Amino acid sequence: MDIAGLSIGLSQMKVAQQASVSVLKMAMDNMKSQSLDLTKILEVNTRTMEQSVNPQIGGNIDIRL
Repeated sequence: MDIAGLSIGLSQMKVAQQASVSVLKMAMDNMKSQSLDLTKILEVNTRTMEQSVNPQIGGNIDIRL
């Protein structure tokens, strides 16, 4: 059994695993950013749709003392 070869192999596996974890973290961050953007877009679209269905709501304020 070659100890040096085994050591090099294990080291290469560790580097490959670290690279895989790094790529997965980048993908997760990207997906988080995209989901936040999608949530904002859906909120704006929901308000716009509600305003088009009920245009009279929220247009005037009636204040009496």
